[in-house]
Amino acid sequence: MSTTRSLLDAIPPDGRTRLLDEAAREVPLALDERLFEEGRRADHFWIIRSGQVEVDIRVPGRRAAVIETLGQDDLLGWSWLFTPHVWHMGAHVIRAGKAVEFDAAAVRSLCEADAKLGRAVYKYVAETVAERLYGTRKRLLQLYGPRGASLED
Repeated sequence: MSTTRSLLDAIPPDGRTRLLDEAAREVPLALDERLFEEGRRADHFWIIRSGQVEVDIRVPGRRAAVIETLGQDDLLGWSWLFTPHVWHMGAHVIRAGKAVEFDAAAVRSLCEADAKLGRAVYKYVAETVAERLYGTRKRLLQLYGPRGASLED
């Protein structure tokens, strides 16, 4: 699930260059690697270049529920942008690949220093959150709602 373009496509070219030069690095995504845990500090985020990552939530008395699977060009993580900067979900790699990892504090600083960049980043992340919230609702209905339930019911 993703918005129509990647974060890097959504921001102005000069901002993209600064973001990549000052706040990003290429990282491998190792199979079964746990990238973050619900409730922990959100100090990085990723744009997936290749591979796949499952996003999950803890369910008391059950195993974690997979909410969505992300892949190429998807933004992984948005909790880094909003106070208190704590992950609302967890994520682990289900297919090895590569990603661009961003230092969240550095990105927030760049966004504060450049209003145009900040607007573009916040807009993209907000659209991503809204889209994924809808997807999460649908998935939770599939997992825990009455058989055949949908958002149209």
